[in-house]
Amino acid sequence: MADTGSDAASEESDGVQYDPETTRYDIFECPDCDNVVLAVGSDEPPMSCHNQQMQRIQDTDMSVKTPDVKQVLLEAFGLPKAGLDICLCVIGEGPLSANEVADTLGYDRSTVTRYLNKLVELGLLRRSELNREGGGVVNVYHSVDLERMRRETLIGFYVWAGEAASLIEEANVTKQEYLDENPDRDLPEVFWDSFPDSDG
Repeated sequence: MADTGSDAASEESDGVQYDPETTRYDIFECPDCDNVVLAVGSDEPPMSCHNQQMQRIQDTDMSVKTPDVKQVLLEAFGLPKAGLDICLCVIGEGPLSANEVADTLGYDRSTVTRYLNKLVELGLLRRSELNREGGGVVNVYHSVDLERMRRETLIGFYVWAGEAASLIEEANVTKQEYLDENPDRDLPEVFWDSFPDSDG
């Protein structure tokens, strides 16, 4: 028989709840509207709303699944383990060509080239041409400035998080509209089917 108690405890331990005393970020809200702002690395309200400072949220009932950096990179940037390995390889040992990265990591060259191009597009690496001693040129890849990388990844994540927040808000509004129009009915089981998958 399955140990449902231990399963529940495991699920609970995987969750994280916002605690302004221990987190490395703060969440602020406007006392007069539903505006909510996330601030990383700042103890002060990031902005005012309705001509007054926003207030730090002190408690919330909802807990969320503890994020995993690999999953965050995959969801926000489409960057799986291979892409992360390639990025770290260039950061640690670059400048490197695609062939050199492939030889170092043991990945197929086409896979390496695809993710190198993706990393350049994301602003996490830069590409330049290097003259060969025997003639011709080869593309090599370099790490960008770490401060620039920090900025680009944070802004990129905020864009993704903003899109995700918009989807949640759309779902909440749609749900409320349905309940307002059908006060005597529960939400249909297929309610979430009205929101197609992003790759659908």
